[in-house]
Amino acid sequence: MFAASQQFFSRRFFGTADDEKKVRSQFWKKLRGSLARIPFAEDVTAAYYCALDSATPVRVRAMLFGALAYFVLPADSVPDFLPVLGFTDDAAVIAAALNLLAGHLRPEHRVAAREALDRLSGR
Repeated sequence: MFAASQQFFSRRFFGTADDEKKVRSQFWKKLRGSLARIPFAEDVTAAYYCALDSATPVRVRAMLFGALAYFVLPADSVPDFLPVLGFTDDAAVIAAALNLLAGHLRPEHRVAAREALDRLSGR
């Protein structure tokens, strides 16, 4: 019984291998398509680099991949195409994950995020 509930909890609140696969394949496309509309682009990109970093603990990576999957997957509680409100739920999920895991987000993740955003925006 305990093992079954632990497995349910892990699958529900932590990213799965499938989440990681989806994030890796869809992150840049989603970010590129929404860059001008999201004020939290640097945070979500830094979270992406933190999740990919092999020095980041596995449990932290799993939580970040879960939050990032919510960002990249098209089905969420507030559709992203809605003006003003579209990305508020995505921002809340990313902000909650970063608040819980802030100690694992290192300066090099933020630097890599800024550099990637500069490249995407043509600066």
